[in-house]
Amino acid sequence: MIGAVSTSTQTIERPDIKDATTNDSDTPKFFHYVKKDQIIDSAIHGKMVQALCGETFPVTKQAKPGSPVCPDCERIYKSLRRG
Repeated sequence: MIGAVSTSTQTIERPDIKDATTNDSDTPKFFHYVKKDQIIDSAIHGKMVQALCGETFPVTKQAKPGSPVCPDCERIYKSLRRG
């Protein structure tokens, strides 16, 4: 073909350079199970909440599906749901 232009698409893979052991101050390492009634109060007023594992912190982020969950909180939550 005369005058035809050939184009191609190339995918460049970029490895994730973020170290899994590091933690931005803005992103929690794990998300925790917290009583629902404490979440709103903490988000609005900055009050501390206590997770099932005993850790205390102010709620600043909402977990997205697939987010890493605290293993201790998950174990405690599952044991509560059986009863």
